[in-house]
Amino acid sequence: MFAEGRPCLDLAQQLHAVEKAVSEAKKALIHDHVDNCLDAAANGGSGKSAKNVLAEFKAISRYL
Repeated sequence: MFAEGRPCLDLAQQLHAVEKAVSEAKKALIHDHVDNCLDAAANGGSGKSAKNVLAEFKAISRYL
C-alpha cells in the first residue's frame, strides 16, 4: 500500500480489519474445540480424565 502511494490511514484500517478477522477466527476455533472437548468429556467419549480435560481447558482459555 505504501508503494502504491496510498495514505497511512488506509493501511491502518486494513491492518485493523485483518487483526479483527484473525481474532474472531481464533475465538471461533477455540470455542468449537472447547465445546467438542467438554461434550466428549461429559459423555465419557474422550478417553481423558476430568482432570486432564480441565487442564486442557485452562491452557486453551489463555488464548481467548
